[in-house]
Amino acid sequence: MRTAAPTDERALDAALSAPDDATIDALASLPGDVLILGAGGKMGPTVARMARRAIADPARRVIAVSRFSDERAAAALHAHGVETIRADLADPAAVAALPDAPNVLWMAGQKFGSTGDPVGTWTQNVVASALAAQRFVGARMVCFSTGNVYGRQAVSLGGAREQDALVPDGEYAASCIGRERVFESIARRTHTPLLLYRLFYACDLRYGVVTDIAHKVLHGVPVPLDTAFVNVIWQGDANRLALRALTQAAVPAIEMPVALNVTGPIVSVRELAERIGAIANVTPVFTGTPGDDALIANVDRLTGQLPYAALPLDTLCAWAVQWIRGGGRLLNKPTKFEVRDGRY
Repeated sequence: MRTAAPTDERALDAALSAPDDATIDALASLPGDVLILGAGGKMGPTVARMARRAIADPARRVIAVSRFSDERAAAALHAHGVETIRADLADPAAVAALPDAPNVLWMAGQKFGSTGDPVGTWTQNVVASALAAQRFVGARMVCFSTGNVYGRQAVSLGGAREQDALVPDGEYAASCIGRERVFESIARRTHTPLLLYRLFYACDLRYGVVTDIAHKVLHGVPVPLDTAFVNVIWQGDANRLALRALTQAAVPAIEMPVALNVTGPIVSVRELAERIGAIANVTPVFTGTPGDDALIANVDRLTGQLPYAALPLDTLCAWAVQWIRGGGRLLNKPTKFEVRDGRY
């Protein structure tokens, strides 16, 4: 049964961290602790809380690692039974000192501001990744990645598939390919099970493509159509799939990709804006000419490996409208889905 529309951050985080039966069963099938590296970002705290809620055995630890520059973030996780460790994941000594765990999620990385800080981007996305991949050799690992590794492609092709060639579009995308290559190289050499979790456009209500578009529609700002299509997935669904993805980790082989596209169906930006407008009783304003290529994914493999009941798109749109009109906090970190030059 779906929860009601979240009206405050406490309810939103509770919805985002609610495991379903498939998530509970997946973690029950995987013995040992769960270690979440880079848990202080947008998704990490609710993934950690979900893991704790899904694991019935109190002896199994859920450990969240981050710099935790905001003391409140660490305190909130403690309040929900998640252990926290402060560490700079680009520091070899700090990574070496982390506890062992058989189930590891790598969520660290840098996107926003990557154009102005290329060294920091490569440090967080590649150097830190190499340290973690080597430190947790033998663990079951899910490495968060992004659809940006594919670059834009013709919409008529139906979205990038996991076996497609990776084409970097800018420094951020190149660094993300580097992250994947480092993890896969070490996993292949050491026979470590790995899954590359290529996430496209996860939507919280505080940020995400749906929130970006809803904010424009509600404030009369033209919605750009140059990038005419996106994929959309509710972050709560993406959180569940991230934990379930631990069951899909496998030792990389040359002939088989260890990547998985994680997102919802392809939808046009115009349709999203019009759905939001119909819910809000507002007529959207548009700008730009729709392009014939976009950063979009084919999700056939996800559907086959990790089937799930997605939050309906109309529900997500309605929640976003209610959240913004109700004065819900926004992170002010636009997805930049409309960016077409790779500069983030």
